[in-house]
Amino acid sequence: MPKLPKGKGPCEKCGSSDAKHTYDSGNSFCFSCNTSFPKRYPTRKVPVQSAWPTIVGEVGELLDRGIKKETASFYKTLVKHKTGSTITHHIYPYYNMEGNFLCNKFREVQNEAGLPVKKFWSDGTISDAGLFGHQLFKQKAKYISLCEGEIDAMSVYQMHGSKYPSVSIKNGAAGAVENCKQSFEYLNMFETIVICFDNDRAGKEAAQKVASIFEPNKCQIVNLELKDPNEYLKTGQSEKFVKAWWQAKPYTPAGIINLHTLGDSLYEENFCDTCLYPWPDMNKKTYGMRTGELVTFTSGAGMGKSSIMRELMHHLMLTVKDNIGVLALEESIKNTAFSIMSVEANARLYIKEIRDTYTLEQLKEWQAKTIGTERFFAFDHFGSITNDEILERVRFMAKALDCKWVFLDHLSILVSGQEDIGDERKSIDILMTKLRSLVEETGIALLLVSHLRRPTGDRGHEEGREVSLSHLRGSASIAHLSDSVIALERNQQAEDDTEAHTTTVRILKNRYTGETGIACRLFYNRNTGRMTQVDNPFATT
Repeated sequence: MPKLPKGKGPCEKCGSSDAKHTYDSGNSFCFSCNTSFPKRYPTRKVPVQSAWPTIVGEVGELLDRGIKKETASFYKTLVKHKTGSTITHHIYPYYNMEGNFLCNKFREVQNEAGLPVKKFWSDGTISDAGLFGHQLFKQKAKYISLCEGEIDAMSVYQMHGSKYPSVSIKNGAAGAVENCKQSFEYLNMFETIVICFDNDRAGKEAAQKVASIFEPNKCQIVNLELKDPNEYLKTGQSEKFVKAWWQAKPYTPAGIINLHTLGDSLYEENFCDTCLYPWPDMNKKTYGMRTGELVTFTSGAGMGKSSIMRELMHHLMLTVKDNIGVLALEESIKNTAFSIMSVEANARLYIKEIRDTYTLEQLKEWQAKTIGTERFFAFDHFGSITNDEILERVRFMAKALDCKWVFLDHLSILVSGQEDIGDERKSIDILMTKLRSLVEETGIALLLVSHLRRPTGDRGHEEGREVSLSHLRGSASIAHLSDSVIALERNQQAEDDTEAHTTTVRILKNRYTGETGIACRLFYNRNTGRMTQVDNPFATT
C-alpha cells in the first residue's frame, strides 16, 4: 500500500482509507463522514476561521491527478496555481436539480508550506445541489457511472474516451445513500448504474447500500484492485480499469448465490463431520450427530439429561479426534471432570461416597483415559454469568481451542440468571437467535439442554407423560432454531423398578431426515451410572 501523504489517513469511524485529515493543532476531521476528532490532551487555542475564502481559478489540466484540460473544461472544473504548474486548489461547480448553477465546492490540495492537504468547503448550500456533473448528461442512456468523488467521476469519463456519462455523489461514502435518494429519479432514468466507489470498507459498504435502493439488476458494482478510479488513471492503467468496469457484477444481497457457480464443488465431501450416536436405534432416524447443527435435548427433571450428556461426551472422545467443549452451568468444574471419568469407570464417580471406594491409582487411570487426553475444555465459572459472556466462551472454544462439539447445560439457567429478564419468552428468542448464529458462524455442533414447562392436567412429565414441541419451556424459537429436538420420557413413579429407570427417547424434530417419533429406549443402571439401549421398557441389562 502506498504511503499516504502527511496529514491524511484512515478514519476509524467510517473506514475511509484517506479522508481523515490531521491539522497542526492535533485536531482531525474526516471529510467522508464529516466527523471531528479533537485532540485528546490539552493544547494551545487555535483561532477559529470564521469564513472560508473564495478561490478564483482557471480552466486547466489537473496535473496532480492526470486529468486532461479537455475533461476538466467539460466538467467546468477550475484549478488555482501557486507558481508555475503547482496546483493548490480544485474548484468543482455544482448545479441544482433543474440544472442551474448553485455553488462551487473548493478543495485545497496543497497549503502555503507546499505540503499536501485535503480540505473541502463551498461558497453556497451544496445540500440543495444534484450530483456532480448531472447537468451534463440529461438524456436517457444505457450506462451511467456513479463515483465517490469529483476526481473519480472525471477520471472514469476520461478513461472511457468520453463515451459514457459519469457523475459523483457530493459528500463521500457517508452521504452516498442520501445523495442518491435525492437524485433517485435522475439516476433511475439510466438503464444501468455502474457504481465505482473507493476500494475500502466505507466505499464497499456504501456501494451495496446505494444499490439496494434501486430495483434488482439496476446496479452493477465495479471490483477495484487499486484504491479508486483515479489511481488507475494516474498510474497509466486505464485499460485495466475499463476491463474491470465492463466486468462489474450486478448487485446481489449478501448470502444470495447462483447455484450454478457451485460446479464440481457440489460433490466435495466437506459439508460437515458426522458422529453416530452410541445407541444404534437412534441412528436409524437421525443418521448421527453433525457439526454445524444445534441439537436440543429436553425433558422434565430427573429423566436422564445429564446422564445422556455424559455418555455422548465419552462416546465422542472415543469416536472422533476433535476437541470437546463443556459448559455445565449447574455444577463445579471438578464435578464435570468426574462425570466424564464416570463413564469410563462404569461408576458414578461424581458422587463422593462412591468415588472414595476406589484407589487414587484407579482414579488417575480413568483420568488419563478421559480428561487426561487434553481434548476436553470446560467453563470454570463462579456466580452469575451473562448471555454475552456465555456466547463469548463458546466462540473462544470453537475458534481458539478448535472444539467442534460443544455441550451447553442448560438454557433455562441462562435466562433465569439474568438480573432483569423482563419477558422470558423474548429473552429466550434473543438467546436462541444468537446461539443459532454462533453455530452458523463457527460450524460447531452445539448440544443444548433445555427444560420443559410444567404441563397442565393431572399427569406430569415425571409420570411418563408424552412430550411434544409445545411443552418446551419459554419460547417456540427453541424448536424453530434447533436442527433437532430430542425429548426424554420416563415414568419415575412406576412401581416396576425397571420401568422407573427406562427412558424413552422421542425425536420431536429432525431437520436432516424428517424422521420423528420414538427412536429408542435407554435403561439407566444405578450401579454403573450408564445408559444402555434396551428393546422394551421391561428388559434388563
